Amino acid sequence: MDNDRKKPKLDYFLASLSLFLLLLGAFVVLLPLGVVFLTSFTSPTALGESAQKGWTFVNYQDAWQRGEFLLAFANSTLVALAVTGLQIITSALAGYALARLKFRGRQALLLIVLATLVIPFQLLVIPIFLVLKWGHLINTYGALILPTAVSGFGIFLLRQYFLTIPVELEEAAAIDGANRAQILWRVMLPLSRPALVTLFLFTFIGEWNDLFKPLVFTTKPQLRTVQLALAEFQEQYTNNWPLLMAAVAIATIPVILLFLVGQRQFIRGIAATGIKN
Repeated sequence: MDNDRKKPKLDYFLASLSLFLLLLGAFVVLLPLGVVFLTSFTSPTALGESAQKGWTFVNYQDAWQRGEFLLAFANSTLVALAVTGLQIITSALAGYALARLKFRGRQALLLIVLATLVIPFQLLVIPIFLVLKWGHLINTYGALILPTAVSGFGIFLLRQYFLTIPVELEEAAAIDGANRAQILWRVMLPLSRPALVTLFLFTFIGEWNDLFKPLVFTTKPQLRTVQLALAEFQEQYTNNWPLLMAAVAIATIPVILLFLVGQRQFIRGIAATGIKN
């Protein structure tokens, strides 16, 4: 009887401890972001001892105009959407083949795909640069899109999710006369929305935050992305913290909103991909 009475108390204590640790972790993670936004709304004079002003949105207007973020936003959006679309297409095709098709060397091919996950992109920059130069793609959108058009992570993610879908659904579609392409398009992909959203978020946010490719493969101001514009802005306004934090907030807000919109599908996609090996 004593053990039965102590068990609810222990469960309550563990639940309270877990909640406390989660809140503490969230506070630690969100604290830098909160400092960024609070500083971005502060007038430059409010940082000194003779502060007389309060909150202001002037920093955002000045940062947007001085950093010329309109063109950078357009370039980053175009590159991120193009890379994301190509990765979804290639990952769906390759992931379905590795999950359902029986062919010689399938496991070896899967190991090669997994091996690409441990190879840093920076290690391949020289051969990629030479290939882009040979194809006359330097200083073009192709240099920002093609090097990451295929993702080993995306292939593995969709492959794992396809394995969780009952094969009986495909057999029923095949009995109705559907071929492999129709099964993938009309059966597998609609059921894989959480994994597709997860891949979309990972890829889009990764491309949006990418500084390496624009810095190495482009020199034209017309091809500046958000992160490259932010890096140049930081060099010019290093000592103006409110203005700099406003620029950081401008570059960060789109991906935060995107994640908040797709977070439920993101969590479902991550949770489901580990169900079956």
